[in-house]
Amino acid sequence: MTVSGQRLDKINSGESLTYRIHYGLLTAGNANLTAVKTTYKGQPHLYVKGTGKTTGAVRAFFRVDDLYESFINYETGLPSFYVRNVKEGGYSQHLETVFNHQNNTLILTDKKTPANGSKVLKSVKGVQDMLSAFYHLRAMEQSELKVGTVKNMNIWIDDEMFPFQLRVVGVETINTKFGRIECLKIIPLVQSGRVFKAKEGVTLWVTNDQNHVPVSVKAELAVGSLKADLDQYKNVRYPLAFRK
Repeated sequence: MTVSGQRLDKINSGESLTYRIHYGLLTAGNANLTAVKTTYKGQPHLYVKGTGKTTGAVRAFFRVDDLYESFINYETGLPSFYVRNVKEGGYSQHLETVFNHQNNTLILTDKKTPANGSKVLKSVKGVQDMLSAFYHLRAMEQSELKVGTVKNMNIWIDDEMFPFQLRVVGVETINTKFGRIECLKIIPLVQSGRVFKAKEGVTLWVTNDQNHVPVSVKAELAVGSLKADLDQYKNVRYPLAFRK
């Protein structure tokens, strides 16, 4: 399934979403997502940048500096170019992926070991990267995300393809620092074992409006639990109906 350019117009150029991340009772860090309309290889694209870092006491013993970038084609809603550049404790990875949706291939380059060159790998129709999948969800119409809906997508993570399934399981009113707001409760079915505690270890709450802004995310990890809550937002396309 592709997303028409007109529907990507739901995302304002200059939109910014900032999240406060908690690990158990600790404030562990923050994450930010920005979107800007641009061109990539002469075609209109949405350039999305995601950053994440640990802060305070947590940063003292576990330093995280993550950068994700995606150029999403405005006409198709599919990614053209994706960057994952992460530093987490003693681990680091810097991968770049170029997508060719015409022949369902991708070119993967490990920027840490450029001497190894690039690999051409088989892909699948309609593949998303981690960032573009997020905006793919947000670009859907409200009628496409009714309770009981199941959406299937293939997401390119690191250097592997993962089949994901998104299930809209209910409507809940969530408390936030801005007030209460009605949200759709979405459970992505993920592969358990590697990172997450269970197949249904992640729960996502997005505003039940045309923005579909994620307000809260909860992940049960193999060790402990992680929670992210909306902390700041600006240039969101439609007014958010927070109420006291």
